[in-house]
This record gives sequence, structure tokens and C-alpha cells, in this order.
Amino acid sequence: MQFMFRKLSLAILATMMMVTVLGACGSSGNTNKQSDPAAPNTTNKQEQPGSSEGEVTLKFYFGGDKKAATDEVWSKISEYVKGKGLNVKFDINFIPFGDFKDKMLVMAASGDNWDMNFDGDWLSYKQMAAKGSYMALNDLLPEHAPNLYKKYQEQGTLQAATVNGQIVGLPWTMKMNERKFAGWRSDLAKKAGIEIAPDSIQTIEDVDKLLRDLRKAYPNEKLSRSTPLSLYYIRDEWVDLNFHGLGFYLNDPKITVQAVEQQPFYMESSKLAKSWYDDKLINRDAMIDKEDGAAQWRNGKSLFTVTSHEWVFANPGFADPSFTQDMSLLYPDKKFVNRTALANVVAINRNSKNPERVLRFLDMVETDQTLYDLLQYGIEGKTYVLNGEGAEYPQGMQTTTSNYMEWGGQWAFWKPQFMRPTMTYGKDFWVKEAEFASQPMNVNSPIDGLFIAEDTMKNEIAKRDQAIEELHRPIEFGLVKDVDKAVADYVEAQKKNGLDKILTETQKQIDAFLASKSGS
Repeated sequence: MQFMFRKLSLAILATMMMVTVLGACGSSGNTNKQSDPAAPNTTNKQEQPGSSEGEVTLKFYFGGDKKAATDEVWSKISEYVKGKGLNVKFDINFIPFGDFKDKMLVMAASGDNWDMNFDGDWLSYKQMAAKGSYMALNDLLPEHAPNLYKKYQEQGTLQAATVNGQIVGLPWTMKMNERKFAGWRSDLAKKAGIEIAPDSIQTIEDVDKLLRDLRKAYPNEKLSRSTPLSLYYIRDEWVDLNFHGLGFYLNDPKITVQAVEQQPFYMESSKLAKSWYDDKLINRDAMIDKEDGAAQWRNGKSLFTVTSHEWVFANPGFADPSFTQDMSLLYPDKKFVNRTALANVVAINRNSKNPERVLRFLDMVETDQTLYDLLQYGIEGKTYVLNGEGAEYPQGMQTTTSNYMEWGGQWAFWKPQFMRPTMTYGKDFWVKEAEFASQPMNVNSPIDGLFIAEDTMKNEIAKRDQAIEELHRPIEFGLVKDVDKAVADYVEAQKKNGLDKILTETQKQIDAFLASKSGS
């Protein structure tokens, strides 16, 4: 009887132990199934919000200059996200934009370790992505940043950041178009008695007349450093590939890549540039002037500019409140490609040891106004002040003296759902910007997201770039004596530099990209 009782007791004990083990398994990540298929997979216990994950430091790189309160702000960001279950600190680094592209390429080639960086198609992104320097995020993105992933799915922008089937960048979620507007100092035009009807400057001929009127009224002022070439791009619906002077016409269904110097409008533009230079409608130092053009406009150092929809409606921040501007859309009936989703991106280094936490941070930015305010504007009362819903500089600060606001590289984090009105961008500014980009004459590029590999033509491209610098730029700015000869010599020089090979190799990649999009 005692023996039987001992056996029964052991059986009960074993059953209790089994229940305990099963209970422990049931509380682990292994059986925590989500009913929502779009919800993040939280099987990795280390990555669950609220878990006892160890602290790690995420190393980020941005472009521009590091502002005085940066580390203090990001310390506050760390405190905030820790309270939300993300146990991270931040090591924030800045690289001046003039050095950014080369520095990032060198760091990647050296196998340096960092976690995330700002980039864009105008910086090092295409080269970094083509060289495999950024981590593929196909599986990690929907798992650890489901809200951000959903936004990308709604916008259809991930295709632009996909290379060989791999998502290697995280584009900004803004939509905008940079089609050209003519802009002029309306206070000076009015003072000189120059009458300009609203929206009446629409063609190259209109621009030419306006420049001549301004020059006659202000013979000793620096007038403009804008060349006419970009205006011909709009008129003829030419898409600049931003690839060594190559492009295509929007009305060409085959997307035939061509060299800009061989287009009829190139000669036309070159002759007008010569006329503008001779008649001092272009500043004599325009080709070598490195000063920021926006700063020149703000400070009253130019009377005319060619700009985009953004700066038509943004506050330019004129140094003198008596300065005023007027703008007119050029060739409003012509199609123009929207700005690529790759204009501003963040990307995760392929050597990052903490990509899951980077993505969790980015997902929080997508959904949390408080975190967004910390990230974009900083510490209320120290780096910005609230005026109603608007974020403004504290007293005594402005763009050039800011201790945090307007920090370089912030653009990739812009979220239209959270952006506050500022002194530069008023209420609903970016909503209106997106509406403008959605108008029928503004279209997405058929090859948005194409990465053109240069490996098979790098020698030819090096020669082409040298000729662009030595021969094209003087033509574009009107510095040559004989335009016909200069253009003919330039065209011939580029042929000798291997243009045919560059065109053939580039066309192959464009055709392959278009075929992959169509599924053929």
C-alpha cells in the first residue's frame, strides 16, 4: 500500500513537472503566434518590447555639420525609446556634405562597422547599393517595422530601393516634384517699373525678356547664375538620368538613352548661354561660384533664380523683410518627372550587428508624434519652442545659429502625418506639395529605382567626366568664343572617349530593368 502510494505520488509529481515545463514553453516566444499576418514576428525574445534585452549602442551617420545640442537631444531620444522597450543608446556622427560621398564609399570598402546612415541618389546611395554595402531587408523590414512597411506598400516606393530583388534602402515617405519655376525679386521689379503679370513667365523667351529688363534697370547688380540648359529640359520633356550627361525623352516609349550634347536643344541652349554671358545676364563668376545659391537669394545677392515648387511656397527667410519674390511656373503644359523616392533615404550597413533594433526605432518614428518631435525638433524650450502647433526657433536663434533644428540629414525622417508648421514651411505645406506632385503633368519616371553599374565602362566614364568638366561646363555657362566649334569639338571628343560603349552598356541595363518590371 505504501509502495502504491509512493508510485502514485511520483506520477503526480511528474505530471506537475510536465505542466510546469509546458507552461514555460507556452510563455516563451516560440509559441507566441500572431493572429494578424501583418503583425511583426516576435519569436526573437531579445527583440520583444518590454523584455530584458541588453543595451546596445547604435552608430548613425548623417550629412552636414553636427549642431551643438545633438548629443543632448539624442540622449533624450534614448531615454524615451527605453521607456517604450527599446534598450539603445545612440552614437551620432556627421560628415560634411562636401566629403560625404567619398567618405561613405571609403568606409564601406574598408569594412567599417556602423548601423545606419543617411544617403540619397544625389550622394553615395546608388554606388553603395550597387556595391552591396547595404543590408538586404526583405525579411527584416516587415517583421521589425510593420507600420513603416505598410506605408511603403501603400506608396509603392520600395521598388525604387530594390536591387536584384533585394530591398537595400528605406526611402523617405514624402512626395514632391521639382519642376522649374522662374523667380525674381518682385520688390525690385516694382521699384524699376517693370510690370509682370502673374504666371506670365512661362517660356525661355519670357525668361530672356525678364532678364534683359532687370539688367537694364540694375546694370551694376549681380543678376543670376542660372544657365538656360535646364529650361530646355522642361520644354522638350528631356529626363536627365543624373548619370554622366545621359538622358531620354519622356515621349519615347522605348526609353532610348542618349547623350545630352547630341540633342538639338543642346546647341540652342549653348548659343543662348553665350548671349546671356556676353550681355551679363549670367554672373561672370557663375561657373566657379561655390556659395550656396539659396543663401545668395536669401541675402539679396541675386535678382533672378530658377527654383522648384517647394521654394515657391516656402518662406525663403529673406535677410531683409523688405525683400519680396514672385514666381511663375515654366512650361505648365509639359510633363516632368516627380522627384525619386531615393532623393533621401536611410540605409542599414551590411555589417550592422543590430539591424532589428534600427528597424524597431524607425517603426516607432513612423507611429509616435512625441518621438518624432524629439528627433526632428529636439528639446522643447532648448532647441525649439511651440507656438500653437508650430515649431519655432527659440528667441535669438535662426537657421544659421540653430543648436539643433534643421539638422542635416533629417529629410529622410520627414513624416507628413507629424510635421509641424515651421517658420519655413507653413501649415499643410507638405500636403500641398504632394497634391502638386499628383497633378497630371507630373509623372513618375519609368526607370525610377534603376541602378546603372559602371564596372564594364569605368574607363570610358572617367574620360567622359573629365571632358564634361573641361569642355561642357564652359559651353553651358557661355564662356566659349565660337559656340558652333566648341559644341562640335565637344561632341567629337566624347565620341572618342567611348560614348558608344557607354550608351550600349547603359541601354542594356535600362532594357533589363524595364523587362523585369513588366515581368517579361
